[in-house]
Amino acid sequence: MSLAPRTDKGQFVKGTHWRPHKPHRDRDWLVHQYETLKRSSIDIAREMGVGDTAIHFWLAKHGIRRRTVSETRAIKHWGNSGPANPMFGRRGPAHHGYINGGSPERAKLFSRFEGKSFRAAVHERDGFKCRRCSASPTGKWALPVHHVKPWARHPELRYDVDNGVTLCTPCHLWVHSKKNTHREWLA
Repeated sequence: MSLAPRTDKGQFVKGTHWRPHKPHRDRDWLVHQYETLKRSSIDIAREMGVGDTAIHFWLAKHGIRRRTVSETRAIKHWGNSGPANPMFGRRGPAHHGYINGGSPERAKLFSRFEGKSFRAAVHERDGFKCRRCSASPTGKWALPVHHVKPWARHPELRYDVDNGVTLCTPCHLWVHSKKNTHREWLA
């Protein structure tokens, strides 16, 4: 094993190094990988067997501008839907969140047709407004459906529209808080 040349004072001679050469330290190679091929710093780091901070160091050292979040998103094609989405059709063991076939019962049942129909019927009956404050916020989770008689203790009423009430998120949190001293919307 040959050692890198040193000066009289024991310092490495400029332009030499004791570590073996790796391509990611070379400006032209790094520009080609990062800018031309549009590879991510994490991807390059894995190939080189180093951490992504090492790649960030060399990008900065060579004056290579790092991508913005929006530029990264455009390259990664985030937000694809349907078959273009890499997670399209991945259920059960093929899904990244799969755990031994188990899923909380409530989430599993609510994601099925009966749960969706129940929520839709309660929302429609209540005019898509909070029954407590009359707010009509938008968004998928802005108007939760609250079960007056608890889900766990009354399985026979889980999909009974008369047992559901539309509440905005702040009012739903209030119903379950200690501030609800009159136990409004609780049975």
